[in-house]
Amino acid sequence: MPSVSNSDELIFFVNGRKVVEKSPDPEVNLLFYLRKVLRLTGTKYGCGGGGCGACTVMVSRYDPKSKKIHHYPATACLVPICSLHGAAITTVEGVGSIRKRIHPVQERLAKCHGTQCGFCSPGMVMSIYTLLRNHPEPTPDQITEALGGNLCRCTGYRPIIESVKTFSPGSTVCQIKGSGQCCMDPDEGSFVRREEKMCTKLYNKDEFQPLDPSQEPIFPPELIRMAEDPDKRRLTFRGPRTTWFMPVTLEDLLELKASYPEAPLVMGNTTVGPSIKFKGEFHPVFISPLRFPELHLVKNTEDGATIGAGQSLAQLKDALDFLVSEQPKEKTKTFHALLKHLRTLAGPQIRNMASLGGHVVSRPNFSDLNPILAAGNATINVMSKEGERQIPFNGAFLEGSPETNLKPEWVVVSVSIPYTTQWHFVAGLRLAQRQENAFAIVNAGMSVEFEEGTNTIKDLQMFFGSVAPTVVSASQTCKQLIGRQWDDQMLSDACRWVLEEIRIPAAAQGGMVEYRRTLIVSLLFKFYLKVRRWLNKMDPQKFPDIPEKFVSALDDFPIETPQGIQMFQCVDPNQPQQDPVGHPVMHQSAIKHATGEAIFIDDMPPLDQELFLAVVTSTRAHAKITSLDASEALACPGVVDVITAEDVPGDNNHSGEIFYAQDEVICVGQIVCAVAADTYAHAKEAAKRVRIAYDDIEPAIITIEQALEHNSFLSSEKKIEQGNVEYAFEHVDQVIEGEIHVEGQEHFYMETQSILAIPQAEDKEMVLHLGTQFPTHVQEFVSAALKVPRSRIACHMKRAGGAFGGKVTKPALLGAVAAVAATKTGRPIRFILERSTDMLITAGRHPLLGKYKIGFMNNGEIKAADVEYYINGGCTPDESEMVIEFIVLKSENAYSIPNFRCRGRACKTNLPSNTAFRGFGFPQATVVVEAYVTAVASKCNLLPEEVKEINMYKRTSKTAYKQTFNPEPLRRCWKECLEKSSFYARKQAAEEFNKKNYWKKRGLAVIPMKYSIGMPIAFYNQAAALVHIYLDGSVLLTHGGCELGQGLYTKMIQVASRELNIPQSYVHLSETSTITVPNAVFTAGSLGTDVNGKAVQNACQILLDRLRPIIRKNPKGKWKEWVAKAFEESISLSATGYFKGYQTNMDWEKEEGDAYPYYVYGAACSEVEVDCLTGAHKLLRTDIFMDAAFSINPALDIGQVEGAFIQGMGLYTIEELKYSPEGVLHSRGPDDYKIPTVTEIPEELNVSLVHSRNPIAIYSSKGLGEAGMFLGSSVLFAIYDAVTAARRERGMSDTFPMNSPATPEVIRMSCTDQFTDMIPRDDPSTFTPWSIHVS
Repeated sequence: MPSVSNSDELIFFVNGRKVVEKSPDPEVNLLFYLRKVLRLTGTKYGCGGGGCGACTVMVSRYDPKSKKIHHYPATACLVPICSLHGAAITTVEGVGSIRKRIHPVQERLAKCHGTQCGFCSPGMVMSIYTLLRNHPEPTPDQITEALGGNLCRCTGYRPIIESVKTFSPGSTVCQIKGSGQCCMDPDEGSFVRREEKMCTKLYNKDEFQPLDPSQEPIFPPELIRMAEDPDKRRLTFRGPRTTWFMPVTLEDLLELKASYPEAPLVMGNTTVGPSIKFKGEFHPVFISPLRFPELHLVKNTEDGATIGAGQSLAQLKDALDFLVSEQPKEKTKTFHALLKHLRTLAGPQIRNMASLGGHVVSRPNFSDLNPILAAGNATINVMSKEGERQIPFNGAFLEGSPETNLKPEWVVVSVSIPYTTQWHFVAGLRLAQRQENAFAIVNAGMSVEFEEGTNTIKDLQMFFGSVAPTVVSASQTCKQLIGRQWDDQMLSDACRWVLEEIRIPAAAQGGMVEYRRTLIVSLLFKFYLKVRRWLNKMDPQKFPDIPEKFVSALDDFPIETPQGIQMFQCVDPNQPQQDPVGHPVMHQSAIKHATGEAIFIDDMPPLDQELFLAVVTSTRAHAKITSLDASEALACPGVVDVITAEDVPGDNNHSGEIFYAQDEVICVGQIVCAVAADTYAHAKEAAKRVRIAYDDIEPAIITIEQALEHNSFLSSEKKIEQGNVEYAFEHVDQVIEGEIHVEGQEHFYMETQSILAIPQAEDKEMVLHLGTQFPTHVQEFVSAALKVPRSRIACHMKRAGGAFGGKVTKPALLGAVAAVAATKTGRPIRFILERSTDMLITAGRHPLLGKYKIGFMNNGEIKAADVEYYINGGCTPDESEMVIEFIVLKSENAYSIPNFRCRGRACKTNLPSNTAFRGFGFPQATVVVEAYVTAVASKCNLLPEEVKEINMYKRTSKTAYKQTFNPEPLRRCWKECLEKSSFYARKQAAEEFNKKNYWKKRGLAVIPMKYSIGMPIAFYNQAAALVHIYLDGSVLLTHGGCELGQGLYTKMIQVASRELNIPQSYVHLSETSTITVPNAVFTAGSLGTDVNGKAVQNACQILLDRLRPIIRKNPKGKWKEWVAKAFEESISLSATGYFKGYQTNMDWEKEEGDAYPYYVYGAACSEVEVDCLTGAHKLLRTDIFMDAAFSINPALDIGQVEGAFIQGMGLYTIEELKYSPEGVLHSRGPDDYKIPTVTEIPEELNVSLVHSRNPIAIYSSKGLGEAGMFLGSSVLFAIYDAVTAARRERGMSDTFPMNSPATPEVIRMSCTDQFTDMIPRDDPSTFTPWSIHVS
């Protein structure tokens, strides 16, 4: 054994450069090492658990046996550096850079508009780059698979996929018809519509540099020599607290395991890593075997295949693919079942890291593979110094019975999977919140063996995952069924018995108890049908086939590669060549995003003596703080100070927002104190050691219903009313009442809240760098907390990695917390929230409860509506009052109802304060509107679309608050949407499909939209800009707007280029700061371009007016000459531009006003298919028509529409926040909060920007940042249309609560059938559920 002091050298390569780490620390991961040691900041931190793909890198290894180099993607946050000995790492910087040369992958991602905020872009680039290193001409399926582990919150994925498709052979943008003719336009490719030429090209393929695989960097020869060295020896890496052993032979591994039986075996670190990070586990010793043959074999025998435990899940998939291609189908049923689940298990990064052995041994209760391996009678081959043995992969092993437990000194060497026989059937089934990269809600592995030539059960096995703390076997049920025929009677007994055998307790962790019970029997029924089908194929005479209507129940939804068309108005051919307005110009930072050279807050280099901040948050919803003891934390290594409310020099409570809790806490997640230390690891460790004692205070109000009960509100009621509502109710044919719940939503911006607070040496000045939508607000809060004039607080904002409303008010509170710490310690503070802390502290979209009473005639005309809205505001005011005002003002959507009353109130609860989120209340409130319109349609026996048409605004009208508007563009979007989406023909086709399919149903919905932008308060609409012209002719532009990924800076450069009549390349926009433009309002409400564009235009026009006399004297001169001449004539080359703002107003006493400057209209049609047995749904097609007036930049506008639509689709379908009844947020990361991935977006997505006029706005444009969000509800209502078809067929009522989100649970439990009827139900009064709805 080497002596304790010495450590071997760790050798690996990063971007072709050799890294020799003399004393590597086993606790350090690659992400930290790249970012903090090598200062390669292109690789981003997004979640820390391998769930988002932001930190993807390419790992390359040489295999001395095959003499091949293996490239695979990996999430750097889970890769311990010690595991990289002998590997070559490529990061985004190694792929290409602006300084050297950009790579075609980076160029195309940028030019195809596949980046908005740019935070996920380096990870995307690395996933695509790795794909191309392995497959230079990828197929559509390979593309979709490669991107499955990367999340993007901005783009909606379509342009990212399109950028990769350009590498596929024969790729065309529109592949829908295959004829090269556009399906959106039946006329021979002539896009002429009302004298407007429509364009579909957002980028020019001719600009792309070709991909030349021969130009890629070579694998370092030194690593090949190391791998082939015959005298390899065990390596030992010793860190301050841990030791890492790397054995090179099997004997050596067994020796180590005998010496350190408790040490975990680390291969991919996808199980051990998260346990250390999120559960606080500690291991003094790690054993990580280097590649040796025994752990990596793939052996094919007479009886089956044996696969080495060291093979990654991706290699397992390749091995099984090969075996399936070589062997007859009847022998490989288990392999087929495994392959199906291997496609969707986690994402490609995790599949390439996680090992088969690790997956088998850790026995996770959610495992998708273990139930199948058990059903397929696999065995585990283990070894120790004592010898070898086989452990059957069965229920006892999976359930962790003591007699089957692996002894600590044993090592799993391989797994043997036998071939199936002719009369032996195996299947894997699963259902998750999202099709890919999501733990199953319930999964199963099932197998049945029949007496030859009969349907008599000889052996039956059923294993279920995610229904108990371990995978469980329904062994009693299976035993009772042996000898039975495979028929309906057997099925009904099996369902009954399996529900008795597998009991999920009412308060089980993970909740969804009744749904999970239903899934157990639904999946069993699917297996029953599959086997019936197989039997029929074996002998059609003997075994009748399943009913034709049931056939579609057999298969899961396929994963297709999305496609579609984007249409927009072509630029007038007479427009000057140089004028960029109206062109699809690439985002000004897009190339930097794709190369990782765009600097975000945590990418800024470390400052001298900087400290890291970790916060301690309340664990109680409502309690008195009885004591706070920080002594243990202060004694921890590296800790400099603990900051509490006592340390705030100025206001600790500003405008109702509390910085550090004092005396009492009012929600779980409220900041109580903060620890400042020399590293984040030290700060976090010490934060755990702060001792806080509480006394609970009654009541703790969590839900809206509890708030109503306790009369707990944040603001007074807001109301608008027109006509005579009571009278109208007495004179209608029918009246309906109902209530709708819409749950909240997490922003899930890819860059978590990030702040750098730097105290200055003089005059109590403080400089902050942060990602925010509202620097002025941060300045205000920091000034109040420090008791220093605002003029001494400088806030710099270059870009944010996504915001969506979540960075309007929250950075001010967090900025104050950081600034107080910086003031107290006198040192710079780096405050970067971890994903789980961010989700806990900053909350999100307001949950909403809507109650309605509607009076209507039998022909579908709505005469009266009385609607009440309540939102869950959380514990402090934040923006809740403004949200409820917006909800009330926008509550009619596109419908003219003569007698209309709407009231709204914001409830005060003990949850973290909810805040602004794209759409600002509108996406929740209008679900209620569309729900009651749909309910009216059902009562009148009409299509919802017909009732919408009847009640829609038709001519210039006044809203309920007396603002005049012309709905002509609304009518046009609606009409075009119905026509171009072929709605009525497809509706009929869906009805035909529904007649032929009992367990799958299709639904369509068209949603109209009248969306208002801006604010009803005029001074919130103002903006300023500052433009400098330098003597070389270059222009520096600043304004008060923030770049969040929406492309505001790009549009401002386009505006300046047009106004000054100079090329865009002359104009530079560096950052937004409170130093250059004071008192700027927030970048929100879709107003960014409207108001800042007018201010920039104003400044440019002032400058041009000053230059006019000079230009007149020398009209043929160059821009640079005119500028030089102006300077010589002492003409100022700097100007402030100002826009007073749209003069909006709202009088709540009179209930009237010109509340909004203008409206954005739109319509969307979506079609879905629903699996009634599991609740899964597939979005088949969406057509969006958005009134863009005149688009300044169609590429950015379409990007906003698509991104908002997908975000809205997430809100209404799979994004589900779970709170405990005590107000604790369960969903704190990508593992348990699912935003859409590339597999969720429509298989076909068509977007058209409809042209109209909007003279009030700059260049007659419209603000489109938020409008697309609500159109995502077309998916929600299409789902409800499909569910209604299922309910109708089953004899159920057409009307049922259309709450949001329509998760798989909601869909399945609404499609009531014999399976939902047979499950046991619990009396709610007898238990406390694991999670509750807070709307």
